[in-house]
Amino acid sequence: MELVKSKRILKKINASNVYDVAEISPLTRANYLSKEVHNNIFLKREDLQAVFSFKLRGAYNKIFKLKQKIEIKRVIAASAGNHAQGVAYSSRKLNLKATIFMPLTTPSIKVRAVKEMGAQVILKGDTYDEAYKHAVSFSKKPGYVFIHPFDDSEVIAGQGTVGKEILDQSKNKIDAIFVPVGGGGLLAGVGSYIKCVQPGTKIIGVEPEEAAGLFAALKANRRVKLKEVGLFVDGVAVKQVGKITYPIIKEWIDEVVTVSVDEICAAVEDIFQETRTISEPAGALSLAGLKKTTKKKSWKNKNLVAINSGANLNFDRLSHIVERVQLGEKKEVLLSVRIPEKKGSFRKFCRSLGKKMITEFNYRADEKDRANIFVACTVSDGIKEKNLFIRELQNKGYFPRDLSSNEMAKLHVKHMVGGRAPLELTKYGEQIFRVEFPERPGALMDFLNQLGDKWNITLFHYRNQGSAYGRVLVGFQANLQEADLLEKHLKKIGFPFWSETSNSAYLSFLA
Repeated sequence: MELVKSKRILKKINASNVYDVAEISPLTRANYLSKEVHNNIFLKREDLQAVFSFKLRGAYNKIFKLKQKIEIKRVIAASAGNHAQGVAYSSRKLNLKATIFMPLTTPSIKVRAVKEMGAQVILKGDTYDEAYKHAVSFSKKPGYVFIHPFDDSEVIAGQGTVGKEILDQSKNKIDAIFVPVGGGGLLAGVGSYIKCVQPGTKIIGVEPEEAAGLFAALKANRRVKLKEVGLFVDGVAVKQVGKITYPIIKEWIDEVVTVSVDEICAAVEDIFQETRTISEPAGALSLAGLKKTTKKKSWKNKNLVAINSGANLNFDRLSHIVERVQLGEKKEVLLSVRIPEKKGSFRKFCRSLGKKMITEFNYRADEKDRANIFVACTVSDGIKEKNLFIRELQNKGYFPRDLSSNEMAKLHVKHMVGGRAPLELTKYGEQIFRVEFPERPGALMDFLNQLGDKWNITLFHYRNQGSAYGRVLVGFQANLQEADLLEKHLKKIGFPFWSETSNSAYLSFLA
């Protein structure tokens, strides 16, 4: 395999100037996790950089190189977090003015951090893409330069120094390096260096299931623009892998792994157990991929590296992460169980659970002859014990439904159990939708105003746990004949939505 593009990047990596601002971050062994997964696991601690992220490397390298060539009046960037801080920090170091465009949805902690580094912040648009367009337009002025977060060869080279450090620091040959993927800057840089210097090491990209742009591109053999991306892992919430990064990555990539939100939350906890620091979701992404791959491939005694790419976490997101950790570790099961509505049946069911640790239990009297219970229990042996538990309940005459992977059940229904639709509505018909919209002051009222008064709202549940997006579960009085017209109305609003009328969690507890 001729690594033409990667060899060009290798030269740029060796000529980079990142150590004017960046530290050689530690490569630390994760002792507890190594024993648990029977491999030698190492964490590359990019969360310990001055801006708590690897983004400082690429931003500084690009701006430094530009300053040697041209006169810069102002540095411009678009970012919702880590790249913004990298550009602001680098500009201050090089005595340059900086303007960062950030979405209106950007958490105040990140806006404040950028301002404290001396940069001007302009809030524009609800999404990164909107802020990006404003930044590019603004950067057209003479002497203004735009610093792309990943699609630039000097930015890629700056990030690539992470790969060089890993080889310099490791005493033994590394079998595989797991790299988080957004636009692909870090993966392109690290992979280029490793594959040119130590080609036997596998390079494995890791993406969230809800933002798997590289996975889709490799499958289609071309860059693919995703229609929607989930924003929980905001550090890699990119709809399309870079135009420059993609052909570089395609030269040598060994594999791309996708992981769920629950698996990422579990990896955040793993990093805390090892380092007593809290990673942001994107920072724990590669470790989630490492754990999933070692289990799937039954790897043993290998030397594996996961890059902890950052620690810029909003504190109010912690509750959501903690809530999902046990599910991510496959140590909790959520069940809907139907029991007879008669005296003694509730106590009988509780007895049938044995000594299982109950983490959640919701019960309410229902129709005359039956009731549904929402129950969450811990299981120590993952999927094997969960399946055994379900079979035991079945043998005792119950018919449990497994809701452990049901997003609507985890986000909404578990907090709403007990509310049934009135008989009149049941006869007419009800349509249920899950909707996401950008979270900012007044966003909920804007959403309600756009819904209008044409449809009678029969159910409304709103949740936001420090996310850039608000989540709503909403019900409308509408029969099957009106459902298509209702969906057309929702499409006009423009927010992502999913029909949940047939969802088993809804049918069990709310219909």
